[in-house]
Amino acid sequence: MQKIGAYIAGKKEYVKFAAERLTAPGLGKEVGPTLGANKGFLQGLYLAPNAVASSLKTAIFASKIMEKLGFNVSPKFNEKRADIVQTIEFGEEAKQIKFCQGIQQGSAVDSIAVPTPYDMPGYGDKIIMASGSFVQGSSIELSCDGPIRKPYTAFLQGGLTYEYGKLGVLRAIQNLI
Repeated sequence: MQKIGAYIAGKKEYVKFAAERLTAPGLGKEVGPTLGANKGFLQGLYLAPNAVASSLKTAIFASKIMEKLGFNVSPKFNEKRADIVQTIEFGEEAKQIKFCQGIQQGSAVDSIAVPTPYDMPGYGDKIIMASGSFVQGSSIELSCDGPIRKPYTAFLQGGLTYEYGKLGVLRAIQNLI
C-alpha cells in the first residue's frame, strides 16, 4: 500500500461523510483515517504467533531429519531455541547449493528460479539466497541462505505454515540427494 496523506476541508456534513468513508460508519474522524493500514497491522499481530510456531516446528523438523541424514545442525531438534534460525552444516559447497536450490523449488513463489552464489556488497564471500516469498525480503515465509565458505553452513528460516515449511525442507532434501 502506498502511504499518502491529505486534509479534508469543507462543509461539516461532507467532512463527516468523508471521515466515515475513510474509517467506518460511526467511527469517523475520532479514530483518524488509516486508509486500510490498521487492518494489515492488526492482522499481522493476530497471525504472528501461528507463523512463529510454524517456523519453529519447521526448524525442529529440519534439525531432526538433517541430523539423521548425517549433517551437523544447530540447534539440535531437542535443544532450547532462541529464534527461528536453523543452521545446517553441509561440509561441501555443492551440497549447500543444492539444498538452497531445493528450498527455492519448494517455495510458493518463484519456484522455477535457480539461486546461484554471487558477490554481494558487504560480504567477503559469495552468498547464496533462496526465498520464494510473497513479501520481498521476508525470511519467515521460508528462506535458506549462507556464505559459500567452509564449513558450508546454510541458515534456514521460516515456513508460514508448518505444512509448507515441511514440504520445502523435503523438496530441498530431494534435490540434495
